[in-house]
Amino acid sequence: MTKNIYLVTRRTNIDKASFPVIDAHNHLWGNWQVEKVVETMDRAGVVSYCDLTGNVRIEFKEGGYRISPGDISDFFDNCAEKYPGRFYCFTMANLAQPADKPLFTDHRRFVQEFIEMLNMHVNKGAKGLKVLKELGLRYRDAGGSLIPCDDQRLFPLWEEAGRLGIPVLIHQADPAGFFEPVTPENEHYDNLKKYHSWSFADPSFPRKTELLKQRDNLVKQHPGTVFILPHFANYAENIQYVSGLLDENPNVYIDFSARIDELGRQPYSSREFFIRYQDRIIFGTDMPANIDDSLEMYRTYFRFLETFDESFYSPDYDGTFGYARWPVCGIGLPREVLKKIYSENILRIIPSLKSETVSYT
Repeated sequence: MTKNIYLVTRRTNIDKASFPVIDAHNHLWGNWQVEKVVETMDRAGVVSYCDLTGNVRIEFKEGGYRISPGDISDFFDNCAEKYPGRFYCFTMANLAQPADKPLFTDHRRFVQEFIEMLNMHVNKGAKGLKVLKELGLRYRDAGGSLIPCDDQRLFPLWEEAGRLGIPVLIHQADPAGFFEPVTPENEHYDNLKKYHSWSFADPSFPRKTELLKQRDNLVKQHPGTVFILPHFANYAENIQYVSGLLDENPNVYIDFSARIDELGRQPYSSREFFIRYQDRIIFGTDMPANIDDSLEMYRTYFRFLETFDESFYSPDYDGTFGYARWPVCGIGLPREVLKKIYSENILRIIPSLKSETVSYT
């Protein structure tokens, strides 16, 4: 039953962000409705959009998302060439494999093929490497053993990214509730009923703390490689932890895609964090830009960053507003901080975007 809400609060209407925005964490979500994405971008003030999964198709399906093979040339034909300066992509190389089969039987051959494909895609124009959470959670070797992200057999992959000068955006773990029993007491209960494949409560999955430990070990082992840790390093419930991670690893950046719900319920700590680490935070949404709620989705992100508005609702993980876990508050960042987060930080990580992105200032 929906409760009546009697609280009266200020609403700041933001049509466009205060500065041009680069959405550095997104996907095309299994379709080529690029004209709809561009329309949303134009209305919201988003000048550039990153399809992290440029060589695979990832789309929301009942119970979660589905990955299917793709061709990175399709991205360049349908996006980069059709809309110059508006889109760029990352590649997954050959890390997008069915989770019900071994990721490799011969790890040396797998690594060699990965490096060859990565170089080929970077030569075509890919700007970075994207790693989905299946690595660490689901992928196994030929012997049936789970492959952690810091597996020494994969060491050359991360070193090659560093040699090429491209960032690695690696997703490890998920909200804490995704690893707990799916009961009404779980604050993510309704989401986990809707997207049941996001539940990792089964003890056959590693625990969140274990996944984060492996990830943190990975970034420490490869100081010459830039890592972007999405979703507030996947520990938005623990800002102090993420602070320590950034302090200890100068090669690490974060984005806060799909986490303004977590950050907006701790606005004082979030604001302090964003100001302190203003050079290490990248804007991203990880939500569709081609659906009816997309424009409001972007405007809610801007409202969170730019205002001190209270008790409003963030979009759900799929970019819709039909369900919200709790109200959030804005963190009212200074203008010089907004400029860095909206575009300047990702331009520093990927310098070639500065000449390729239209109207970035």
